[in-house]
Amino acid sequence: MGALLRARRPVLRAQLTLLYSGLFLAVLAGVLLATNLLYGHTAARAPAGTAPGTADASSRFDAGPALVGLAAAVVALVGAWWLAGRFLRPLHAITTTAQRISATNLNQRLTVRGPDDELTRLGTTLNDLLSRLESAFTAQRHFVANASHELRTPLAGQRTLLQVALADPHADLASLRAACTEAVELGAQQERLIDALLVLATSERGIEHRDPFDLAQLTEQVLAGRRAEADERGVRIDAGLGAAPATGDRRLVELLVANLVDNAIRHNQADGTVEVVTGRAAGGEATIAVRNTGPVIAPEDLDRIFRPFQRAGGPRLRHRDGHGLGLAIVAAIAGSHQATLTAHPRPAGGLDITVAFPADR
Repeated sequence: MGALLRARRPVLRAQLTLLYSGLFLAVLAGVLLATNLLYGHTAARAPAGTAPGTADASSRFDAGPALVGLAAAVVALVGAWWLAGRFLRPLHAITTTAQRISATNLNQRLTVRGPDDELTRLGTTLNDLLSRLESAFTAQRHFVANASHELRTPLAGQRTLLQVALADPHADLASLRAACTEAVELGAQQERLIDALLVLATSERGIEHRDPFDLAQLTEQVLAGRRAEADERGVRIDAGLGAAPATGDRRLVELLVANLVDNAIRHNQADGTVEVVTGRAAGGEATIAVRNTGPVIAPEDLDRIFRPFQRAGGPRLRHRDGHGLGLAIVAAIAGSHQATLTAHPRPAGGLDITVAFPADR
């Protein structure tokens, strides 16, 4: 029943036609009524010498004004219908073009011309929306292609390893055990990559609830678990952890800090340093700054290193314990918390990254 009522609801052009013509006819009826009242009032005050029967004739129904009113109503309806159609023509063109655009041709745009009115601004807004959708679809396709490539590599290596071990007629227990051990390690790499992809997808979806936490305490816990790796790589960690209370998803923020520290340690150099500082900015924001030495990064590569499976300056760089998702996860978690992320390359090599979480109001 509801669908039937919606189907019978007049379209916008008919509604505008009724509105325009109704307003015109209401004004016309008011003018005629005022004229009639004025004419009747004047006739009632006619001079005494007026011919008999004149007053009676003025009170009789006259078909002339009625025909004029009927003709005016028809003209008003036709004119209002034409005016409403002309007014809605740009909106119809926008709707038709928008219906033709799909995920396969998001590069098309609406034709926006004419004065700077509401319809022009609507077309401009839709074009901006289409641009953002095109960028999102393009990034999604690149991400899926990169993720499939990264997952296919360990799978292919694992399959080749097992096939070689099974095809060896002289394989003994030790060689089979070594092949199984390497296969388990390749499987662990796949698990870490899948976990990183899940974290990235979760952080991009946003956070559902916020809890208070101290950024300094989270950073101290992360650093405690990373100092052994830093010592193994010959990297010194300097920490200045001032109180930095904030609110958000504690687990995701801990992952943000962990990925910042891991990136600073792994993309470093022998006898390099990592400096981690937490505190509060002048506006009350909780901030964490991670600065590390390392290779020189060109300014034009800054956007690239925050994309999944990318590195600065060329093809992706493989690590035995990384998949090129660390800074992409950092950017996604910062975005879900409405935090400000800034990055600057250091002239001598390395990177300065600062994340500022909004002040708790």
